[in-house]
Amino acid sequence: MNTPTAPAPIPDEHSMRRMEAALFTRIDAAEANTPNRTESHNSVVGREISSPRSRRRWIGFSSVAAAALAVALVLTDVVGFAGWRGGSETAAAAVLEQAATSAVQLSDPVVGDGEYLLVETKAVNINSTDGTSFLALTTDQMYIPEDRDDDWVWFRPVSQPYGSFGPESQAASEANFAAIHAEHGEDYVEKLRAPAGRWYSGDSQVSPEALSDLPRDPHRLLNYIYRTTLGSGPSQDGEALVFIADRLRSGVLPADVRASLYQAAALIPGVEFIEDQATLDGRTGTAIGRVEANGNFRQDIIIDPATGLFIGERRTEFTAQNGIPANTITSWTSVTTTVVPNAPAGGTQNGFMDDMGCITTNGGSICPP
Repeated sequence: MNTPTAPAPIPDEHSMRRMEAALFTRIDAAEANTPNRTESHNSVVGREISSPRSRRRWIGFSSVAAAALAVALVLTDVVGFAGWRGGSETAAAAVLEQAATSAVQLSDPVVGDGEYLLVETKAVNINSTDGTSFLALTTDQMYIPEDRDDDWVWFRPVSQPYGSFGPESQAASEANFAAIHAEHGEDYVEKLRAPAGRWYSGDSQVSPEALSDLPRDPHRLLNYIYRTTLGSGPSQDGEALVFIADRLRSGVLPADVRASLYQAAALIPGVEFIEDQATLDGRTGTAIGRVEANGNFRQDIIIDPATGLFIGERRTEFTAQNGIPANTITSWTSVTTTVVPNAPAGGTQNGFMDDMGCITTNGGSICPP
């Protein structure tokens, strides 16, 4: 008879603190010495395929530091990694806790049999042509059925000009959108339809399965986020807040998930209260944000603490670049939700790629020249 192997001992708290302090000293040094890198993945209609919103990404960790952090996070999922370095400031934590409490106390919209949750999203993002930047606006409508394993419907009109930064920027904007509208027409709408929101033959970040993987305990949830985003973004804390903002702006999260994400945000070092009356697309809420020193920008989420509803997000760049003045809000997203009796007809799983005659395979999509 085999004797069961004893589980590996869990390090005591003092040992863990020393390990964590040494680890993050190495990570901070790696981040300080790693140049920022941007990546762009634009679709033919001027937007990112994998997400409704384009976003800069950096590689912020050395491979050694990332591997060490992965081991530490696996261990500390048991003993408590989240919150050991502190968390948000007191005012921010109070707002986030109030929003979490309100979210679970107030019922989610009731979607009846055959009805849909309509999520309307407005998003402003930077577009660039030959190093000249301008702003573009997208307005999407997503219809989520009562049974979330059924077909979701997503209509994505072609983006429109929103703002520019001087004559050169204005000219680049006009040329860019003239080319897009000439190819697709100003009234073009990309129409997607896929079970459980599996657009472009991929899994949705907010599918029932994906949401079931998210821990509801805020400490374990933040540990999960740190592991999931390991190696992405300019810092582990900054990318954790981006992860939270990405999920919240989907508009489909049930109250318990929103509450846990708010509480997890309160555990992130550097998160602070920004302003009590933050207006975004005509709606006003409380802005909670975090300044990213490695990128010199601030990521905000805007919420209504009284209802626990997510209003939107925004990003402010503090450094002038590509003709954009310093202290400019370079992107924002607003989200509204309502219940509607039906969804429009039409749509395919791969949207514009099907319109172009692309063939989807396990290895990706093959499109005609």
